[in-house]
Amino acid sequence: MSNSNFTADATELVSAGSEYIQYVTVRIGGQLFGLPISQVHDVFVPEKVTKVPLAPVEVEGVLNLRGRIVTAINMRKKLGLVDEDKVEDMMAVGIEYKGESYGLVIDSVGEVLNLSAHEHEANPSNLDPRWAMVSGGIHRLSGELMVILDIDRLLTSLIEPKAA
Repeated sequence: MSNSNFTADATELVSAGSEYIQYVTVRIGGQLFGLPISQVHDVFVPEKVTKVPLAPVEVEGVLNLRGRIVTAINMRKKLGLVDEDKVEDMMAVGIEYKGESYGLVIDSVGEVLNLSAHEHEANPSNLDPRWAMVSGGIHRLSGELMVILDIDRLLTSLIEPKAA
């Protein structure tokens, strides 16, 4: 599947007069990822995660965040990276999707970047298929690539049944 949804969004932003997109940067397994700031509700340190029986391997469990039940998604597992089991240093980015709350468990949060929509590129052909499935493209930064996480693709791949 291509990143046509994100490209269309970027094109709409440019034509609407905004030439920049803001991203919250996060690190997962040493790789830089960007989340569109409009989809990030908060950043938090999960206190206690309760395992959910028979949940997909990427679902770390559920937690209580200010009275709301939040599904914690282990992004290392989702992206096929080595899981370090460092529960005490766990950080999460809070997002909403189809009326539900999710916490994307990450290694660390960086800064907010304001990047030109014109510099957004499609996924490289050699991007790992697990990453390409949840990526909305890339931005080339000085010295590294930032993979843009597409929240719709990421959560759709977890909650909707896979085609047989």
